Amino acid sequence: MVKFGLQFKATLENVTNVKPEGDDFRWFLKLKCGNCGEIPDKWQYITLAESVPLKGGRGSASMVQKCKLCARENSIDILGDTITPYNADDSEKFKTMVQFECRGLEPIDFQPQAGFVAQGAESSTQFPDINLQEKDWTDYDEKVRESVGIYEVTHQFIKC
Repeated sequence: MVKFGLQFKATLENVTNVKPEGDDFRWFLKLKCGNCGEIPDKWQYITLAESVPLKGGRGSASMVQKCKLCARENSIDILGDTITPYNADDSEKFKTMVQFECRGLEPIDFQPQAGFVAQGAESSTQFPDINLQEKDWTDYDEKVRESVGIYEVTHQFIKC
C-alpha cells in the first residue's frame, strides 16, 4: 500500500481556512492502474461517507474497483484524519490537503468541484458551498466591505 498526498495551491484574497466540507465531500479523481497502467477516461469520485469491504476481510476502503483491462482488484481509501485546511499563510504555496491510501491505484489528476468552504480572513464570515471547478471563485464580505476570492487553483500529487 502506498500513500499519496494531494497538494493544493491557490492565491487567496481576504479568505482563509479553505477546506472540503463534510464526509460526503466528493473527491473527483483520475486513477491509474498500478498493474497495467490503464487510465479510464471518466472522472471517479470517492467520499469519506462511503466504505466498501475489501476481499478476504482485510478491512475497508472508500472505493474498490476492478481494472477493466487487467481485471486486478484495486482500492483507494481517504485518510480522514489527514484532511487539512488551506490558510491565508499558505497562499501561493503547495500544501497537502488530504492523503489517500492506495492499493494498486495511483491518483494522477484531481478536479475540484462544489463543497468547499472558507471564512473571511479578517471578519470570520463563513462562505459555504464554494465551487472551484472553474479554478477561481469570488464573493464579497459585507462585514469588512472587501472582495474575497480564491484564484489560480492548481494541485499536484506526492508520495508520502
